[in-house]
Amino acid sequence: MKTLKGKNLQLRAIEPEDLNFLHTIENNELFWEVSHTQTPFSRYVLKQYLENAHLDIYESKQLRLIIEEISDKEQVGMIDLFDFNPQHHRAGVGILIHPYFQNRGFAAEALALLINYSFSYLNLHQLYANITPDNVKSIALFEKHNFTKIGIKKDWLLSNGKYKDEILYQLIKV
Repeated sequence: MKTLKGKNLQLRAIEPEDLNFLHTIENNELFWEVSHTQTPFSRYVLKQYLENAHLDIYESKQLRLIIEEISDKEQVGMIDLFDFNPQHHRAGVGILIHPYFQNRGFAAEALALLINYSFSYLNLHQLYANITPDNVKSIALFEKHNFTKIGIKKDWLLSNGKYKDEILYQLIKV
């Protein structure tokens, strides 16, 4: 699909062969705050998730894609549409790049591809992202793609015994 293929990477559906990558990402405590995870995932549970990953976005209300480098077919991260709402034509966006592959432009390229896909193929009117103020890389990424800061949810997340704000960013199709 050309819409999900860029210069250096492509966004593709999750395959059963992605189990080890998914297991590594989902069980990395560094990512638990942004994924709202509190416990590790077993390979068994992730395998069951993969077996249901074929469900349509209209049925599951989410779409998780693997970010894959074109040149060597290496998985570099994941990007998600979540809280998909076809009635109001909106969805949330989440992106995660494995630390080894950060600072190479993959997040920017993947987000640009997802925005185009969301507005062109899913006919969404708006996308949004929730970002903590200390996640400066994500703030820069979403602002680079014209997401606008529209509000702050005060003391929204409890992390390591302290409450954190969460910034709500929004991109409306023009």
